Amino acid sequence: MPENCQAKAAPDWPVARRFFARLGWISFGGPAGQIAILREELVERHRWLTPQEFSAGLNFTLLLPGPEAHQLVIYSGWKLHGLRGALAAGVLFVLPAVLLLWAAAALYAVYGQLDWVQTLFGTVRPAVLAIILAALVRMARHHLPDTRAWALAAAAFVAMFFFRVPLPWIVLAALGLGAVKHLTGGAPPPGTAAATPAIAAVPWRAVGLGLLAWFAPVLLAAAVFGPESLLVSLGFFFSKVAVVTFGGAYAVLPYVADHAVNSAGWLSAAAMKDGLALAETLPGPLVKVLQFAGFFAGWNQPGPLPPWAMATLGAFITSWVTFVPSFLFVLAGAPFVQGLADSPRARTVLETMTAAVIGVIANLAAWFAAGVFAPGQPVVLSAVLAGVTLWLLMGRGWPVPAVVGLAAAAGLLRSVV
Repeated sequence: MPENCQAKAAPDWPVARRFFARLGWISFGGPAGQIAILREELVERHRWLTPQEFSAGLNFTLLLPGPEAHQLVIYSGWKLHGLRGALAAGVLFVLPAVLLLWAAAALYAVYGQLDWVQTLFGTVRPAVLAIILAALVRMARHHLPDTRAWALAAAAFVAMFFFRVPLPWIVLAALGLGAVKHLTGGAPPPGTAAATPAIAAVPWRAVGLGLLAWFAPVLLAAAVFGPESLLVSLGFFFSKVAVVTFGGAYAVLPYVADHAVNSAGWLSAAAMKDGLALAETLPGPLVKVLQFAGFFAGWNQPGPLPPWAMATLGAFITSWVTFVPSFLFVLAGAPFVQGLADSPRARTVLETMTAAVIGVIANLAAWFAAGVFAPGQPVVLSAVLAGVTLWLLMGRGWPVPAVVGLAAAAGLLRSVV
C-alpha cells in the first residue's frame, strides 16, 4: 500500500469483532510476526488504517511497558471503533493464548516429568535458544546504529548478568539516560499546542474503572485468602512486572525467573524454560509465558485448595494483572499518538530504551544457554540443534512455529530411539 493512500472507512462493528477474534488464533511468531500479520491485514489487505497511522501507533506502543503487539491491537481497535473497539480487540487477541497456555500447562503438570517428555523438551530448548539469538541479532542490526548504542546495550547486559541489577533499575536508568541524551543533543522540545485537546480526548472514566479492575482480583484474593496468600503475592509481583516490561517477554523473563525460581520457589528453572518453549508454539503475545509461572506457583503451593483449583486461580490472576494494564496505557495515551510521533524527546527515549532492552535480551540468551549447555546435557547435540535452527530462521526465513515443530519432531524421534 503506497504511503500516500487513504484508508477505507472503518468496518462495521460485527466485521471488526470477527476480525479481531480470528486474529487471536492466527497470531504466531512472537511480537515481530504478530506486528507483521497485523500490518498486512489492517494496512495492506483491508486498508482500514493508513501506513502513517499504523506506524504512529507502533511507535507509541514501543514507548509503553508491556507486550507491544497486544497494545498495537488495542490501539487499532480504538482507531476503528473507539473504546468498545479497544476492549474487544484486546480481549479477543489474548483469550485464545490464555486458554491454550492453561491447557498446555495442565498437561505439562501431569506428564512433564515423564522421560519421553523430558527428552522432547531437552531437544526443543536449543531451538528456543536459537530463536532468542535470532531476535537479538535482528534487533541489534536495526537498533544499534553507533558505538554509543552498542555501549549502552553492553552496559545493560553486564549490569544484569554479572552484577544482578534488577530489571526495574535498568529501565529507570535507560529512561534517565534518554532524557539526558535529548537535553544534550540540542533537539527542540515537542510542541504543546495539541496538549489540551488530547487530554480532553482521554476516556478518563474508562481509565479510572480500568485501574480499579486491575487490582480488584488482588483485593478479592486478600479478602478471601488473607493478605499474605500466594494469590496476593502473584497479583502484586506481576503488577510490578507489568510496568517494567519494556521489550516484552524476552526482556522480563530472567527477572521473573529469578524471583519465581530462586526467591519464591514457585517452579524450577527447567520448567520456566519449558514454559517459554510452549509459549513460542502458541498464538498470542509471548508474555503469556508469565501465566505458566502463575499456574505452577498455584500447583506447587496450593494452600487450602486442590492443586488444580489454585493453579487455575494463579494462572488467571497472573494473566489479569499482566494484560489489563495494557488497556489503561493505550487508552490514556492514544489521543497523544500524533504528538509523540512528532516528538524528538520521545524518539530519543525510545532509541535509548531499545538499546538497553537489547542488552537485557542478551542476558536472557546467556541465562537460557547456561541451562541448555549445563553439565549432564548433550552439549554437542544441543549445539548442532541450535546452529541448525539459527540457520533455518535467519538463512532460510523459516517461521518460529515451524522450527519449534521440527525440534519437537526431533525430540519425539530421540525419545523413541
